[in-house]
Amino acid sequence: MYHQEDTYFNFQFRNEERNRIIVVVLRFSLSGITPIFAAIARERIRMKYDFRRIEDKWQEYWAKNQTFKAENNSAKEKFYVLDMFPYPSGAGLHVGHPLGYIASDIYSRFKRLKGFNVLHPMGYDSFGLPAEQYAIQTGQHPAITTETNIKRYREQLDQLGFSFDWSREVRTSDPAYYKWTQWIFIQLFNSWYDQEADRAEDVSVLIERLSKEGNKNIKAACDDDTPVITASEWNAMEEEERERFLLKYRLTYLADTEVNWCPALGTVLANDEIVNGVSERGGHPVVRKKMTQWSMRITAYAQRLLDGLQTIDWPQPLKDAQTNWIGRSVGASITFYTEPTEENNSSYPIEVFTTRPDTLFGVSFMTLAPEHPLVEKITTKAQKAEVDRYVEASAKRSERDRMADVKTITGVFTGAYVKHPFSGEKVPVWIGDYVLAGYGTGAVMSVPCGDQRDYDFARHFNIPIPNIFEGVDISEEAFADKENTVIANSDFLNGLSYKKATAAIIKALEEKGIGKGKVNYRLRDAVFSRQRYWGEPFPVYYVNGIPKMIDAKHLPLTLPEVEKYLPTETGEPPLGNATDWAWDTKTNKVVSNDRIDHKEVFPLELNTMPGWAGSSQYFNRYMDPLNDEAIFSNEAISYWQDVDLYIGGIEHATGHLLYSRFWQKFMYDKGWVVKDEYAKKLINQGMILGTSAFVYREEGTNRFLSRGLTEGKKVDPIHADVSLVNASDELDVEGFREWRPEFKDAEFVKEKGVFQVGREVEKMSKSKYNVVNPDAICEEYGADALRLYEMFLGPLEQSKPWNTAGITGVFAFLKKLWRLYHSGEHGSFYLSENEPDQQALKTLHKTIKKVTEDIEDFSFNTSVSTFMICVNELSSQKCHARGILEPLIVLISPYAPHIAEELWSKAGHNTSVSHAEFPEFDEKFLVEDQKEYPISFNGKMRFTLTLPLDLSKEEIEKRVLGDEKTQSQLGGKSARKVIVVPGKIVNIVV
Repeated sequence: MYHQEDTYFNFQFRNEERNRIIVVVLRFSLSGITPIFAAIARERIRMKYDFRRIEDKWQEYWAKNQTFKAENNSAKEKFYVLDMFPYPSGAGLHVGHPLGYIASDIYSRFKRLKGFNVLHPMGYDSFGLPAEQYAIQTGQHPAITTETNIKRYREQLDQLGFSFDWSREVRTSDPAYYKWTQWIFIQLFNSWYDQEADRAEDVSVLIERLSKEGNKNIKAACDDDTPVITASEWNAMEEEERERFLLKYRLTYLADTEVNWCPALGTVLANDEIVNGVSERGGHPVVRKKMTQWSMRITAYAQRLLDGLQTIDWPQPLKDAQTNWIGRSVGASITFYTEPTEENNSSYPIEVFTTRPDTLFGVSFMTLAPEHPLVEKITTKAQKAEVDRYVEASAKRSERDRMADVKTITGVFTGAYVKHPFSGEKVPVWIGDYVLAGYGTGAVMSVPCGDQRDYDFARHFNIPIPNIFEGVDISEEAFADKENTVIANSDFLNGLSYKKATAAIIKALEEKGIGKGKVNYRLRDAVFSRQRYWGEPFPVYYVNGIPKMIDAKHLPLTLPEVEKYLPTETGEPPLGNATDWAWDTKTNKVVSNDRIDHKEVFPLELNTMPGWAGSSQYFNRYMDPLNDEAIFSNEAISYWQDVDLYIGGIEHATGHLLYSRFWQKFMYDKGWVVKDEYAKKLINQGMILGTSAFVYREEGTNRFLSRGLTEGKKVDPIHADVSLVNASDELDVEGFREWRPEFKDAEFVKEKGVFQVGREVEKMSKSKYNVVNPDAICEEYGADALRLYEMFLGPLEQSKPWNTAGITGVFAFLKKLWRLYHSGEHGSFYLSENEPDQQALKTLHKTIKKVTEDIEDFSFNTSVSTFMICVNELSSQKCHARGILEPLIVLISPYAPHIAEELWSKAGHNTSVSHAEFPEFDEKFLVEDQKEYPISFNGKMRFTLTLPLDLSKEEIEKRVLGDEKTQSQLGGKSARKVIVVPGKIVNIVV
């Protein structure tokens, strides 16, 4: 019986698989079923494309065998692929999230197959406001919420078959990780920027120079109000005074800063956390407020951040965004002085920066930002009430809104005047919220005859407009010739070109001591404090208000337990609720606040670091994440060096992607990293958009109209959950009523017995109820189908709409691929050992060529089409040759790794397909050696005939005339003439 089975089925399984079938057959036999039919049934079930079993099997295999673990010391060439690590939200992943991960995974798998030692890590950006807000609402510790969310994310990521090296996982909220974030903060605090050396140096170098020569000749990045002191003045200072002075130079420092304060959330928000003047999370009002904050002196690196963009392969729109954000401009710094008044006999200097010093004689008023520190000092009593109201109103608008609003003209006269530095005329000082405290000096000299916004402001408030450009072409085209264009009609500048006028003005300013030529940057120092609990604690304690760093050997300083995650009743950040949050300088431990004596025990910093702190160096930590002695070893950084491919969203252009470059350059200055740019190539993936569903409520009623009944009616569109809508756009009305109880009694007017929804493509988002869960897709079609479909949707960099119905085509392709390998008797796995024919070799090698080019060009969508064409051709050729189908398994494995692993195993391999070699393209198989000739009779093509290309005309004629199809067409007649064009046509004249 056993022999008969083996012969009949020709099973190609390992012994344990064959034995399993035989046991089943015997059991069926005992129950009265014919053994042979039972075996056939069982085998057909086994041969079906059972993607759930296959995917579970290989995900377990990869985890158990650590298939994708990278080595820090390898003879192989390295390749480092990085994804922007996710914030683990409670909602988990939707189908839009994995787009970039799938692309990076394909590339990682490809590079492994090409013989590289690939580092492809993953972790979690796990500090953040959402977990804290949830803690405030529920009382649950953010660590518990975060852990639950991470577990959910990990399950979803594993389900999609990513080749991550999970042994290197990092979490920014893990003390073992943020120990090194705190360490970098300390190094920044202990550093200053030497502009002559153009690099960061240790503060000890600055202290030594101050003690010997003062600071007159020290060119450094420092606060604008840093006084010039001598060596003797420095040496005479008390320790506390020296520390305050050094804060003006340190790369991270305490300063009073205008911030975006959200009272409802009790914290400072970054510009990118504010939308239309309210917080992105919760929609709460945001106001501008001055607070003492930690800041990072990123402005010291402004020029290097600009220059570095020329050395890296990043998308041009992203480079443009960073270039504009840094905002380098060349011009002059000019100081105006206020006129003393009866109320205020003081004269205050107001510095402005202008890129057009040649327009100085066109100044007719000055405008200050409402937050400018001099507003309160120079405003007259008569104007105070109006100015105060305006300042309060401006504080409720974000900088981004004020910059974007170019149409609204608002402002208030302060009552003060400044003296024109050349003419001596009195120039009125206004405030206007189109001027920003965070841009330039917070003050502008307004030239209405040369600037549209200044002109509109002057016209609106009836401010005189002197025209020094009368009769002069000041168009952009005219100014293209900066050498020769006559730019102004004034006594000082009459007839001078732009270049000569600018030089003359700057020289005069310097001679009078009221200005100088200057390069200015729009970039501001980055506020680094947040009034939150769930963030990295600062390793800082305070002695008489002076910040002191905890010694690095005592890190990490971990978050304390608190009863409440809200600010204290006195307005302190949430850490103010901690009862044990003081630093004992004798034991170097956190102790009870009751022990604070300001002698040995001191208060700790109550703010925490922002979200971008942990993401500014995670790419380096991945190189050596388990190292507790150093942020990474010299061996690790020397081997991996930098990221070869980084994939992430362009929305982080002026946040994470700018701050991380700053930290990298600082670490390069200190000699800890070997490259001052951490990512050679960056790709911004597009978004997968959701197809939202809308129901339409007739205005002023509780009546909903089906889509086709809305024409000519005033309706309010309301989002409906897409899970309540079928493929025909029909709404489950009862399900909608249950989901939105407020519409339980609403009337739903149907058309032709159904209620149709409207559709619109939008960003996939929970708030739009258009999220598609990848779990459901994987359950119905499998991870390989999802991976292929996301790539198939379109180019990686472009946004594209999701349509679940479209995945069926990709799923059908996978089943066809499976059948290509299961052509044996009763659908068993079968590969022929026969030599492949030329047709199959041509199909394979054109596929190798195209897929290789596609992967290297990140054109993953066209690869999927190529695979489909390849499988169709091989199926029609009835190809079973191992020499063709085995390389095809390797070729498709980066895209569909689970099915590839299963087929690779069935082909007799005991190791993962990830250890195979990527097939090499051989051009010889695409060289045509035959031609399919159209054979015509009296000019009409009747059939085709394939002939070798190297035949002579005579040989072609002989073969055509000797073919039976030709003889059939001639019907016994003789050909009067045969016209042969080698490589093209044959025409027989009868």
